[in-house]
Amino acid sequence: MTRLIAPELLYRNGDLVGGQVVEVTDGTVTAVRPRRSDDARPDAEPYLLLPALTDLQVNGGGGVMLNSEPTPEGMAAIIAAHRGLGTGWILPTVITDAPEVLARAVNAALEMKGTPGFLGLHIEGPHIAPARRGTHKEAFIRPLDETTIHHCERLRAASIPVLLTLAPERTAPETITRLADLGVIVSAGHTEADATTTDRALAAGLSAFTHLFNAMPPMTSRAPGIVAAAIRSNAHVGLIADGIHVDWRMAQIACAARPGKNLTFLVSDAMATVGGPDHFTIYGQDIFVRDGALVNAEGSLAGAHIDMVTSLANAHHHIGLPLAEAIAMATDVPRAAMNLPPLGIATGLPAGDMIALGPDLRLIA
Repeated sequence: MTRLIAPELLYRNGDLVGGQVVEVTDGTVTAVRPRRSDDARPDAEPYLLLPALTDLQVNGGGGVMLNSEPTPEGMAAIIAAHRGLGTGWILPTVITDAPEVLARAVNAALEMKGTPGFLGLHIEGPHIAPARRGTHKEAFIRPLDETTIHHCERLRAASIPVLLTLAPERTAPETITRLADLGVIVSAGHTEADATTTDRALAAGLSAFTHLFNAMPPMTSRAPGIVAAAIRSNAHVGLIADGIHVDWRMAQIACAARPGKNLTFLVSDAMATVGGPDHFTIYGQDIFVRDGALVNAEGSLAGAHIDMVTSLANAHHHIGLPLAEAIAMATDVPRAAMNLPPLGIATGLPAGDMIALGPDLRLIA
């Protein structure tokens, strides 16, 4: 049976186009074409049809934290929660923890290869700056060693994408180069790096920045630091668009100051509360949602309580970006940051890898 979907706007090849019909047969896109006057009445006419979103920083969802359940079952539960909210593909993210937790997450990622929704693994820490650790537990912070490099080698040998967040001032440039040569996307985050150190890391192979502004020293007129270096670089930059982690005006400045298009992507930094209960436990601490924010006992932000569809809407409504640009930040750009092709709406795409939004940019079931 073939169903016709005739959106008012279709996101395709980085642009929004009207007058299109998407044919779906047995759960797969079989045609994308102009709408004809003799077409049967469409089965659905949403405002906007686009690929399911991609999120490169997902700590948890559906009541599950990856650090607490670094298993294939834990990853599957997190993926299911986010797919139900419009995010089709994620990098489950393991944050700073005991060595055995990271090892289990790596083994789980190897088992999850090929699973719909599983894009790869984000290793955020433990090789970060204690002064910028945020909610990461200081006792588990340690220098980058052969163990982590071996984990990356195993994942890359299996062709699993890897994003590694580290503090560049605590990592030798030649080590960054070694990781980049493996195909690891090396990202700067939870760092005290100044602009000079950041530039050196970029030259060595650093190609991304993790949740811009957060867990980084602020830029000033005479000390631009890593924030300004990131904004003015040609590297990919992740941004949390919840209005809590970054003030809308700062997000506007950062986006406007990038040297080119398609360099900034959205991340949720989602915790277990997204698609789950209003609290979770990490490092033995209970974290609750309070006024839309997650804060630990020390007063540090403990991840975010937001999904990517809401992030996309915020990028358009609050940062003021054109809708096609906001969509790209949640679809094509994060995939490009991982050296992956876009998930375009074309023949052969599973219908489950498309989502529909209404005029208010809310998800339509």
